[in-house]
Amino acid sequence: MKITVIGTGAIGGNLAVKLRTAGHDVQVADARGPEAVRAEVLEAGFRAVEPAESVQGRDVIILAIPFGVAGQLADLFASVPDETVVIDTSNYYPGLLSEHIEAVDNGQVESVYTAEQLGRPVVKAWNAALAETQRTRGVPAGTPGRIAIPVAGDSEEARKVAMSLVDDTGFDPYDAGSLADSWRQQPMGPAYCTELTLDELPAALAAADPVKDRAVRDSMPERMAALPANPTVDDVVEMNRAAHR
Repeated sequence: MKITVIGTGAIGGNLAVKLRTAGHDVQVADARGPEAVRAEVLEAGFRAVEPAESVQGRDVIILAIPFGVAGQLADLFASVPDETVVIDTSNYYPGLLSEHIEAVDNGQVESVYTAEQLGRPVVKAWNAALAETQRTRGVPAGTPGRIAIPVAGDSEEARKVAMSLVDDTGFDPYDAGSLADSWRQQPMGPAYCTELTLDELPAALAAADPVKDRAVRDSMPERMAALPANPTVDDVVEMNRAAHR
């Protein structure tokens, strides 16, 4: 597939490398222009393209950008064909990684908000796994204990495309239903960054509770402060799991 990754931070950089390794035609972009693409991404051999070029003639566009800024790309996406699959990887951390957004604070599902701001449908994927999990713990299909990643979206065909790409990055994709249901994979529910298998993930999604999960999310600074210095991925995953025991 022809894939563009917009945003080259930890998540975007991981996905670009993984998907290129899987044989896809991958290019990278930054909404601020090619000069804003991280040097280490360019050193990995990717070509940085202008934002307007990056969204033309592509099968899939992956948004690896901070939550809440999708509206700044609405004009860019106005000419993107309906059949292009757009995947949102973002998460809302008000007061930490984002300013407070009233609609989301009042209960609007994160990726529903993103789709409205962008002006087109999106699929939610890769948001519920730590960047380091994505970088180091992908394994071939069929490997025992393979970590599963939920994928939500209103188009069955778009979900299937996103699920095939999740598989290509080394994780079992799980069909999590409509975009409205994607609140179950938002921070900090039982399915969020807890490294569950395909057998374990459905129950974790079903156990999500919007009030409790929001409280767990908002307590993250205190919980992170209780971790050892330089916490490992396992430390963070255990912290997330413990919040729901």
